[in-house]
Amino acid sequence: MSKVEKKVVKEKIILGLDPGTNVMGYAIILVQLSRIKLIQFGVIQMGKTGAHELKLKKIFDRVLTLVDEYHPDEVALEAPFFGKNVQSMLKLGRAQGVAMAAALFREVPITEYAPKKVKQSVTGNGNASKEQVAKMLMQIFSMKEMPKLLDASDALAVAVCHHYQNGLVKNKSKSWDSFLKDNPGRLKSL
Repeated sequence: MSKVEKKVVKEKIILGLDPGTNVMGYAIILVQLSRIKLIQFGVIQMGKTGAHELKLKKIFDRVLTLVDEYHPDEVALEAPFFGKNVQSMLKLGRAQGVAMAAALFREVPITEYAPKKVKQSVTGNGNASKEQVAKMLMQIFSMKEMPKLLDASDALAVAVCHHYQNGLVKNKSKSWDSFLKDNPGRLKSL
């Protein structure tokens, strides 16, 4: 394989989204080889008033703005959890769909993660609280204080989860022979 064919991705930008109909979290991280750096995170406030379709338009517009401003290579979002209130689930699903449509409008690939998967990836515990997830993210990114709205840290957790999952998938696809070639010092003679 020539040097031109052998393309190594040195940097990747991931946009993490935590969809919501009143507050939607977002986070942008930069991955440089195995290091991750927080670029920006926050929330999109929709407010408690206003028609649902106007909230959906605001989600679409804001996600599109984030994509246009930061040019993410990939978008990761949290899949809605299953709740008892069907109307809430419907509205949350619409918010997620609109966020997905905005990313797809700019042809950015999307991956969804279940809430338990996100918590497991970040804290090691799929049943961790939002506060536990936020505290772990504070350690990972050396943040001094916890975000006021945990929707922002939830979105950051989704982006971090996506980064961790990409690494695991790549490592799992390697054969044992490839591992030994890449790590000759790890093989010990008997």
